[in-house]
Amino acid sequence: MSTVSFPALSRVAVCGGTHGNELSGVYLVREYLRRKRNQRNAQESFTLMMVMSNPRAVQQCRRYTETDLNRCFTRATLSTPISDKTPYEIVRSQELNGLLGPKGSPEAMDLVCDLHNTTANMGLCFISFSDSDWICLHIYRHLQRELATIPVRYIHFDTPKNEAYSLESVGKHGFAMEIGPQPHGSVRSNIFVAIQEGVEQMLEWIHLFNSGTQFEGGSVEVFTLVKNIDYPRDPETRAITAAIHPDLQDRDFCLLHPGDPLFLSFSGETLRYKGKEPLYPFFVNECAYYEKGIALSLARRRRVVIPSIQCDRDR
Repeated sequence: MSTVSFPALSRVAVCGGTHGNELSGVYLVREYLRRKRNQRNAQESFTLMMVMSNPRAVQQCRRYTETDLNRCFTRATLSTPISDKTPYEIVRSQELNGLLGPKGSPEAMDLVCDLHNTTANMGLCFISFSDSDWICLHIYRHLQRELATIPVRYIHFDTPKNEAYSLESVGKHGFAMEIGPQPHGSVRSNIFVAIQEGVEQMLEWIHLFNSGTQFEGGSVEVFTLVKNIDYPRDPETRAITAAIHPDLQDRDFCLLHPGDPLFLSFSGETLRYKGKEPLYPFFVNECAYYEKGIALSLARRRRVVIPSIQCDRDR
């Protein structure tokens, strides 16, 4: 496979507080802004913009104030007419699209990294709508090699990018950097340090890439979303009637086989996985997903071959 060239990543955005109670990104962005890093990078190879995505939700330490900002970046929502009754997060999504985009345009940020926390035991995960964005996959492989204290994985949502709904989709390249476990509304020092190291290694990779370093190809492991599973619920009240089984709790990315324990009902009954194939669970018992009807997500694991890449500084 021949080397693929890309233009320099001249404009990079790191966003925190898209969910206002996911505090690693909130405090990391605040720390960068305190150091006045919202300016030309020290190596002078790219401009770094630090963004507090949802300041109202951050102020209230809530996931969102009216609607989930990280579901507001579809083309339809970004083109919604604004009125006095428009939810704040929809207004804010259009402001962010103007700041970081417009989505799908030549003026969009070269790379957007959006920082998130999960209550699930997922380590550090890249979440992307593409399994063929060689820039993102090379950054992912770089972090896998450089971060020794936490597992690094890549989750692929198999949705066309033009239908992507989350903030990072505004950039020409982009991914969410999701890290946990951490309770929402709190900060764990080990999680903060890990995401800080992840961002620093990402910025170091961008500098090396812009400086002409060639990154050799190879293969990487990708987890592609297959389906979501909801909790068992009472048919009348819709209240959940079971919790994640103890054998599954905190075991994100451990292979789940047909017949394995899945839920433990509040009456004491073990409910087993009825799928037809073994799959990998993630976002297991994510606190914020109760309202979305998701107890866990399931993925297939596969290898993706990535080409060698290099910056074409003449483009």
